[in-house]
Amino acid sequence: MRSRLCFAAALLVLALGFGLSLIIGRYALSPVDLLHSLEGRGAPEIRAVLLQARLPRMIAALFVGAALSMSGSAFQSVFRNPLVSPDLLGALSGAAFGAAGAIIAHGSALTIEISTFLGGCCAVGFGFIVARLVGREGVLPLLLGGLISSALFTALLSLLKYLADPFDQLPTIIYWLLGSLAQTDWPQLVVLVPLLSLGMGVLWASGRVLDVFGLSDDEARSLGLPIGLLRLAMLAVATALSALTVSLAGIIGWVGLIMPHMARLLIGPEHRRLLPFAALLGACCLLLADTAARSLSPSEIPLGMMTELLGALGFILVLRQLRREGRL
Repeated sequence: MRSRLCFAAALLVLALGFGLSLIIGRYALSPVDLLHSLEGRGAPEIRAVLLQARLPRMIAALFVGAALSMSGSAFQSVFRNPLVSPDLLGALSGAAFGAAGAIIAHGSALTIEISTFLGGCCAVGFGFIVARLVGREGVLPLLLGGLISSALFTALLSLLKYLADPFDQLPTIIYWLLGSLAQTDWPQLVVLVPLLSLGMGVLWASGRVLDVFGLSDDEARSLGLPIGLLRLAMLAVATALSALTVSLAGIIGWVGLIMPHMARLLIGPEHRRLLPFAALLGACCLLLADTAARSLSPSEIPLGMMTELLGALGFILVLRQLRREGRL
């Protein structure tokens, strides 16, 4: 009963947030304007604002928030730690390096997106290789590999920023790293939304597999489960999701850390329910954050800055709850 109420409340907040986001912004609209536009009778400039500017970025915010939350849930399950986020294995650092490299090479928007995705995958692949060199299965070698990979690609990103043109390329790289959905358009969504949906569907279908990580490795092996292979498979899917979100929105922090933990507190740890609820919370969070980012000031606030501000406050609540549970 409690989980149904939580789902209903989240859906209600999402619906209200979506409606408000359509009419709130620097170019404010009335409900009448919205209704006329939906009926095809609105002014051309209003239809352009709704269909070409707001609606694509709102849809992107929903899918990016949901994907980050689901990938964060998967990472926290695999590493058995509620303080783990999708950038643990270096995916975000690698994606940022790939995007910066494409910007310096004067790549097109599509080239930047592809380079971002490949950079994130390469960083995580390098982390897996480092973990393999340790010669042991388990969480700790993956954690060490992720830390080394993240440090390496962060250093490479710094090198690219040093080499970039300070008057043209460097501001573009910095703005991209701050995160934004301002450049989202329909062609991007046509390509990325099916991929994000596929990745989230795979994670949801693997809910029982993620539940297995609540057992120790020895207990899982005693049940005949290839725990090492399952761990790598779930991390690969979650990493691909994270890299896809970065290619669409840049670096968006905290959503993949805070939202899964909040979902777990509200409806419990069973992943068949946790994953869709975390996706709803993430979608609500990023939609509202993006609405605030484009509405609070005459010049748009980078979305990554908004999530950092909200996430820092939410993280205080997470730490307080973990202390109550005796996990700190």
